[in-house]
Amino acid sequence: MLRPLSVLLLVLPLAACTWVSIKPEAKQVRVVPAGAVPAGCVKQGEIEVSVKHNVAFYERNAVKVRDELETLARNEAVALPADTLQPLGEPAGGTQRFSAWRCGR
Repeated sequence: MLRPLSVLLLVLPLAACTWVSIKPEAKQVRVVPAGAVPAGCVKQGEIEVSVKHNVAFYERNAVKVRDELETLARNEAVALPADTLQPLGEPAGGTQRFSAWRCGR
């Protein structure tokens, strides 16, 4: 009983950590609010990203999950190539979709 509890107490704080790092080239990708199509931009595609949103019964901080999803999407946008992302909806179950745009700012 003591061993599983000890392991759980060690793992839970790690669940709050951010494990997703942004690639240097992805720092230039901006995220705009959902809504109107960005003016003068060409759609490059859509991106779906996901992260672990819970550990066992513990729900991770929603803001950290959202930040990690955005970082993953920015990393993926570079390959399209896109320089602007727009969320297509709210995160659900650790997954979120984005539309990717080339705006050539």
